[in-house]
Amino acid sequence: MSCTVTVTVNNKEEIYEIDKVARQAAGAVLLREKNAVVLATVSRDEEMVEEDFLPLTVQYIEKSYAAARIPGGFIKRETKPGDFETLTSRIIDRSLRPLFPKGYAYPTQIVVFVLSADPEVDLQTMALNASSAALYLSDLPVEKSVAAVRIGRIDGEFVVNPTKSELAKSTLDLYVSGTKEELLMIEMRSIATDKVEVVPMTAPDPLMVPDLLTDDIVEEHDVNELTNDEMLEALEIASDAIAKASADYEKGFSSLKKPIADLKLKNVEETFESLLVYIDEFYKDDVYDAINQMAKSERATHLKKIAEKIAQDDIAREEGWDEDVIMKMVDRYKRDVVRKMILEERKRADGRGLKEVRPIEIETNILPSVHSSCLFTRGQTQALVTVTLGSGKDAQMYDLLTDKEAHYENFMVHYNFPGFSVGEASPLRPPGRRELGHGNLAKRALEPTIRLDKDQKVRVVSEVLESNGSSSMATVCGGSLALKAAGIAVQKLVAGVAMGLVVEGDQYAILTDIMGLEDHDGDMDFKVAGTKDGITALQMDIKLGGIDKNTLKEALDQAAEARLHILEIMEEAAEKISLNEKALPSRSVFSLDPSTFGAIIGQAGKTIKEIIEKFEVSVDLDKETGKVKVEGSDKVQVSAACDYIRELASKKREPRGHRGKSPHFEAGQIFDGEVKRIVDFGAFVELPGGVDGLLHISKLSDERVDRVTDILQIGDRVKVKILSVKGHKIELELIEKI
Repeated sequence: MSCTVTVTVNNKEEIYEIDKVARQAAGAVLLREKNAVVLATVSRDEEMVEEDFLPLTVQYIEKSYAAARIPGGFIKRETKPGDFETLTSRIIDRSLRPLFPKGYAYPTQIVVFVLSADPEVDLQTMALNASSAALYLSDLPVEKSVAAVRIGRIDGEFVVNPTKSELAKSTLDLYVSGTKEELLMIEMRSIATDKVEVVPMTAPDPLMVPDLLTDDIVEEHDVNELTNDEMLEALEIASDAIAKASADYEKGFSSLKKPIADLKLKNVEETFESLLVYIDEFYKDDVYDAINQMAKSERATHLKKIAEKIAQDDIAREEGWDEDVIMKMVDRYKRDVVRKMILEERKRADGRGLKEVRPIEIETNILPSVHSSCLFTRGQTQALVTVTLGSGKDAQMYDLLTDKEAHYENFMVHYNFPGFSVGEASPLRPPGRRELGHGNLAKRALEPTIRLDKDQKVRVVSEVLESNGSSSMATVCGGSLALKAAGIAVQKLVAGVAMGLVVEGDQYAILTDIMGLEDHDGDMDFKVAGTKDGITALQMDIKLGGIDKNTLKEALDQAAEARLHILEIMEEAAEKISLNEKALPSRSVFSLDPSTFGAIIGQAGKTIKEIIEKFEVSVDLDKETGKVKVEGSDKVQVSAACDYIRELASKKREPRGHRGKSPHFEAGQIFDGEVKRIVDFGAFVELPGGVDGLLHISKLSDERVDRVTDILQIGDRVKVKILSVKGHKIELELIEKI
């Protein structure tokens, strides 16, 4: 018989309808919040899997009819899940997986359908709350209820469960899940906000707008990082809200919970003590040698050989130890050794101290034809991160269920993890949930530190070439430097570090920059990314069932130390960046009086066509705003095209009878001029008649010059020689400063 439970908590009224639909599932609820309706179901198979793992799958699906829409595309039905659906499925999985008892090995599926949408309702918190309720009410051996809460920060104040419109004004997006006793999962990102002021650099025209490639004008913004204390304050608020919600859920649902099914659990605690003693007595050194094999593939091979060797011993045959049991106990012995070294000896398998970061090597712009690249290596983790600059139609189009119009993603971060990065011969497949999750984490870390206008598109791609711990954080570090190496105005560099935790009774140890072995055998995976001033993104998964606040504070403080250490190395690498001038596209945006556009376009478009062909650029004129956008693959040509367009516009503004004739320029002529503008590849010198010539950095001196400002400053008077005249492009050579 169906029933309804209404829970009012944390600024929300949630109406749960139980046993009304999907009654053949092990557990099912309909959750209503305002006009949003979500169906969550839990199903399980009757037979256990043979492997020793929890076979849980979660699928969150948004139905188009929920927003009164028909799916777009050729096939008018829901097809492959979008990134938001995949990431939401991951959030549900990571929050609920810790609730299952050890030894539970029945294939289990949690399916969430969004049946009706409301633009003001947070579907991610709603989906997790519905899934938790369905799981708690089912006949599965889960005795706790999980709650999700989102924390925003509006006008400096933390807000619990903001609406979607309120979240749009927030400088923080913190998603936390947990039970009434403990936190289980954290996802956090800071949200940058624009500052009012605009800081001019070396703009030749006071109407010029930001050009991220040449830094003509840089629009500053607040990254809105969270300090450790602010992070802890926000988590304290989230923890209190979760505890209250979880208690209310259990109170409302406990009398409706189905009896627990009679399910067998695998005896995961069976340790074969005699076998562990045997390994310790005769194969201890072999296991230690395997632990010292830092590469995952080498270590796995070494451990397998040990198990095979033990299986051939007469004792193993007499005791009836088969190879599977031996392999499990070898792995168990290895785990115990690793944890004992950390807790008792304060020593790690690779010899590092608990707070020590692995050696870091950084190379930038190693790929000649790529707009920018960074090879970031930390120990045995290596990421090759590239940046490609685009415009126009290069944005990634995506749909949101509650919005009728399509959205466009101007900043993309894509993470790839080929099998060879861990020594495996696995087939190359499209990115899975893990790849999408890691790419999303890196994007959340990097995005607050850059500002792109609506016409600029950037794609960051991380190719993980080697992995032994936290390739996502290597992606953050390499990505920040690759953005810098592309000439993008990066407000602050971002570094990331993965933290670990090992707990046995009252003993615990926090590990900085964990490797794969410590991730596998540890109790926490805690990734923190940020600038020198605070945290921009954070992700935490707890394996042992919660973490106390003092330990969390210690982990955050230790992560901050490591982040500052990594940032110091990154800053040194940033100072050595040399832009890929030949590969980088150029883009300049400035403003003119729209009344001058007729002279720029010409009769039947003749003039603008000539500009496009002569300078090999694209030109976009916005008659409403007066904005002029010029793009091309050659910075010199783009700059020359801009100068030519300004010249046409200035002639249009001159009264009749006041237009002077420009002087004739030829190669070999020598003139005195004034430095009007400095860019990274040279300086523009004003010649007679107000015509600018380019003095390339290579023509400043017979010796190599790293920065134009080492030789010239704006306003310097110089004597120059004309090297060549190509249309409106005049190339100069410096003779001397006057």
